[in-house]
Amino acid sequence: MKIRQATPDDVDELVRLRAIMLQAFGRGAWNDDWRAPVRASLLRRLAAPEPVLAAFVVEHPDGPGLAACAVGVIDEHLGNPYSPDGRVGYVFNVVTEPAMRRRGYSRACLEAILGWFRARGVRVADLKASPDGEPLYTSLGFTRTSEPAMRLRL
Repeated sequence: MKIRQATPDDVDELVRLRAIMLQAFGRGAWNDDWRAPVRASLLRRLAAPEPVLAAFVVEHPDGPGLAACAVGVIDEHLGNPYSPDGRVGYVFNVVTEPAMRRRGYSRACLEAILGWFRARGVRVADLKASPDGEPLYTSLGFTRTSEPAMRLRL
């Protein structure tokens, strides 16, 4: 398995993998209007001189493209006892192409993004777990929190 940090050259594949993940959640009507803004955001953020977003990927073993990825971002909040400087890692877009699952690709990508956080002094990492992903996250030490989450669409 070849795992590496994504570059701007990987953006189209990262968008493709994101679509696989989003379609698995099956939330309402589907459109592709989100793809161009996501592509532009990834291009800009992956090429930043001091990036706060990184993606780690596994190249497809049978040819071109990517088999899996995990994306993470470092957010800065106000500090607290668990993260005095307020820096929090957030993991998202952990996805493996369906035909490539159960080979350890998502685990490898997730371990790489956690290592990237650690190397930058981030002491806390959060994510939202799907039922399919929860055993992986639990095996890496993630636990459910008591913090309530709410959302308002503006």
